[in-house]
Amino acid sequence: MSFTPFDHHMMSIALTLARRGLGTTAPNPSVGAVIADEATGEVISRGLTQPGGRPHAEAQALERAGQRARGATLYVTLEPCAHHGKTPPCADAVIAAGVRRVVIGAGDPDPRVAGEGSARLRAAGVAVDTGLLADDADWVTRGHILRVTERRPFVQLKMALSAEGDVPRGKGGAPKFVTGAEARAAGHLMRAEADAILVGSGTVRDDDPDLRCRLAGLEARSPVRVVVARSLDFPLSAKLFQTAREVPVWIFTGYGADAGEIQAYEATGAHIFNVPATGDGLSLPDVLESLAEAGITRLLVEGGPAMWRGFASAGLADEVVVFRQGSDPGANAASDELAARYAPGLDLALASERRIGSDRVSVFRARTQD
Repeated sequence: MSFTPFDHHMMSIALTLARRGLGTTAPNPSVGAVIADEATGEVISRGLTQPGGRPHAEAQALERAGQRARGATLYVTLEPCAHHGKTPPCADAVIAAGVRRVVIGAGDPDPRVAGEGSARLRAAGVAVDTGLLADDADWVTRGHILRVTERRPFVQLKMALSAEGDVPRGKGGAPKFVTGAEARAAGHLMRAEADAILVGSGTVRDDDPDLRCRLAGLEARSPVRVVVARSLDFPLSAKLFQTAREVPVWIFTGYGADAGEIQAYEATGAHIFNVPATGDGLSLPDVLESLAEAGITRLLVEGGPAMWRGFASAGLADEVVVFRQGSDPGANAASDELAARYAPGLDLALASERRIGSDRVSVFRARTQD
C-alpha cells in the first residue's frame, strides 16, 4: 500500500494522541484516532482512549464526528476491537457510522481481535489499509502487545548518573540529586506515563523516596509504587507507607516472609505479593507476570543498579533512559557505554538524544528478534 502525505500526517496526529494517554488507560492500550475528510483535508474529529480504558478512541472520535463520519476516513493507531467486552466492538461502530476507509497503524495480537477487526470491516465493504507508521504504532502500544504475547509489561530502565557515570546514593533517608530541575521534571513525566514504578529495598532504605508524580496538574497520574524486597527490612516510617492509602504500594517478597511483618506492612495499606526467590533475589519473571495479571502494561524501573542489571541480564528490559549530569560527556564514558555497563546483555540502539536544561538524556531501545 502506498500511503499519501496526508495519511502520514493524520496518523502522526493519532500517535500523538495515543502518547498523551500513556499511564492512564491500563489494562487497556492507549490508542489514538482521527476522523478526516481526504477530499478537503479537514480533520473532523479526534479521540483517544479515556482513563481506565473506556471509552475507546474510535468510539470517542465517532461520537464527536456524528453524521460527518459517513464517507470519511478513520486513522487509528491500533486495530479496532472485534469482541464484546464491557463495550460493543469498535469495528461494528465504525461500520454503523458509515466510515469509508480505515487506516491502521499496528495490528492487535489479542486473540479476541488479531485480524478479526480488519476482516469484519472489509466484509462490510470498508476499505482497510494497515501498517502506516507501524514501528511507531507498535512502540506506543508495546505494553499491551507484551502483556498479551509475553505476559509481562513494557519495561523502562531510568538511570540518573553523574557526569562521570556514577550512580548517586542517598544517605540517611535523603536522596542525592545530580541532574537539574528540568531533567527531574522530565523524569516525573515518565512516572505519569507509567502504570507502575519499581525500586529495590536498598533504594527505599537509602533515599526514602516518595515515587509519586510531582508535576503540577499531573499528581493524579502517579503510578502504582512497587518495591522488590527479598526480606521485609525497611522502616514502616518510610514515605511510601505513610501515603500507601493515597497511591497504591505493592511489595514483592519471598514466600518465607514472616506473617507478623506482612501484617504490619499491610496495616499501612500496602499490598504484599509472594513470588519465588532465586539465588540472587526474587524471580523477576514472576514479578512481571504478577504485574501483568494485575493490569500493569508499562513499568518504570527507577533504581538502583542491582535492579537495572537484574532486568537487563534476564532480557526483561525494553528501553533504557539515561539522564546524564552535564550536556557534554567530554572525555568521560559515552552514554551508550554507560547503558551497556548498567544494563548488560541487551542489544541496544540509540533512539534519541537531547539536552534538557544543563543535562542530557539518551534513550536506547532493545532490539528484538521478531
